[in-house]
Amino acid sequence: MVFNTGAALLDAIVLAVVSHDAEGTYGYKITQDVRQAIEISESTLYPVLRRLQKDGCLETYDMEYAGRNRRYYRLTEAGAAQLNLYTSEWKSYSEKISKLFEGSEKK
Repeated sequence: MVFNTGAALLDAIVLAVVSHDAEGTYGYKITQDVRQAIEISESTLYPVLRRLQKDGCLETYDMEYAGRNRRYYRLTEAGAAQLNLYTSEWKSYSEKISKLFEGSEKK
């Protein structure tokens, strides 16, 4: 993608991906799901996950998978509220940008 992905948009995308599974999901799967929209490396994703956890938007738990512990991330109530805010802001923002591209913005 030629457009820069700022921290807020990246947070919104990660929260949206994690919200799709109420039981939580793990880092590698989050990376794969986020890559459907933007190119991201795991070294970029994990600091985002830690920040969202520190901010109270995500909680973690570990579960054994194939003989190893796997860390799962789950949306908190605060995370769901933040995602709702991001979603409404994104809808408004993307509509305005689309109108500019389509040339139908009224002055």
